Amino acid sequence: QVQLVESGGGLVQPGGSLRLFCTASVSIEGIYATDWYRQAPGKERDLVATISRGGSTNYADSVKGRFTISRDNAKNTLLLQMNSLKPEDTAVYYCHAQIYRTHYWGQGTQVTVSS
Repeated sequence: QVQLVESGGGLVQPGGSLRLFCTASVSIEGIYATDWYRQAPGKERDLVATISRGGSTNYADSVKGRFTISRDNAKNTLLLQMNSLKPEDTAVYYCHAQIYRTHYWGQGTQVTVSS
């Protein structure tokens, strides 16, 4: 059973930074794509950023230029560096990986941006 465990969330003021971590119980090196999603209260879960096995990245328009997704294959960890945070970035952030036809999700980590 694949497990994904997120950490690094918290409360931060607008304009601040946070780094999220997602550690997998298996090697992520061979996983084609890994992603970060977020879900704000009363809203659907939306894709934030994706990184492929080869290192290609894609971002939601709302976070381009502020967020950076990366992978540390040696540590089986997916990261999300979030800078210039805004109140509208407040959400529960989830990491996701698809292995063959199975989707795996972490339990989520809360990010709150407020003064």
